[in-house]
Amino acid sequence: MSHANISGPRAVASQDANVDMAARALWYVAPGEAAILPVTLPALGPGQARVKTLFSGLSRGTERLVFTGRIPPSEYETMRAPMQEGAFPYPVKYGYCAVGIIADGPKDWLGRHVFALHPHQSAFVADVAMLRPIPEALPPRRAILSANMETALNALWDSGAGPGDRILVVGAGMLGLLTACLCARLPGADVTVVDLDPDRRALAESFGARFVCASDWAAQGRNDFDVVFHASASAPGLALALNAAGLEASVVELSWYGAGDVPAPLGGAFHSRRLRLVSTQVGQISPSRRPRWDYARRIAKAMDLLCDDRLDALIDRDVAFEDMPDAMGEIFAAGAKGLGIVVGY
Repeated sequence: MSHANISGPRAVASQDANVDMAARALWYVAPGEAAILPVTLPALGPGQARVKTLFSGLSRGTERLVFTGRIPPSEYETMRAPMQEGAFPYPVKYGYCAVGIIADGPKDWLGRHVFALHPHQSAFVADVAMLRPIPEALPPRRAILSANMETALNALWDSGAGPGDRILVVGAGMLGLLTACLCARLPGADVTVVDLDPDRRALAESFGARFVCASDWAAQGRNDFDVVFHASASAPGLALALNAAGLEASVVELSWYGAGDVPAPLGGAFHSRRLRLVSTQVGQISPSRRPRWDYARRIAKAMDLLCDDRLDALIDRDVAFEDMPDAMGEIFAAGAKGLGIVVGY
């Protein structure tokens, strides 16, 4: 594995004459197997910076599919991360939630904390155009949630939810809870979260939502929600979401299932209630905002929305970078506890 040097003058030399050009990166190398491998960083070209990674976020949803080899071949190109190396299925260096500090590069960038859609790696070189400065009010550790918040924001736009709506979120994982948090900020919105795990109650309620355990949902008998978000990545969760939607309501599918088929109960009242099943995906800006928003504006707003101390509770597990290969099997196991996983460097 090698990196070609980028020609051209250095933008601004680091004050340390002995710049460390060595780094280490996590690679997914086979189904259920990951390894940390050395990387030689390229010299800086014009408009580039070297970032020393402080934290990265591990996505339990998408990265589980990468780890287990469940990315469908039809989506190999669509699912490429902006600074991914390798190719699906393996070996591939994948990830998109890196937070670090500028160690070398343009003078006005030195020492700044930045977010980047970069895989898990101890240091990396990137165009400054690919780096997003982190607001002073946002702690770097919490900033690993930027990509997740961006996804939740896009889903809210896709849903058309507004003030006063009855909103249901099925699935209290990271994405479901961030979506519930945003929905609860809508004036007068009545937000309910459903999940199998009763331990998610306190989190949902801290964001201003009502919580119902999935085992108790049938007793509710509700099918009057204006907007339903499905984020459980399960067939029973999707069925619950469709059954709970009111007349001509929208059900927004946040889950990505990877390879395989997922049964959806489109009989029953699906047609008589004229429901809309809407896909949402962060790779494109919602059509309702696309004429006026670009990706830079959206990620900047996502980071602004993360300036909320309550959101620290979503990061409940720390893993050392060097321990990742041994920890991945347990982290991605079915029913594994925990919400947000932060990798420390």
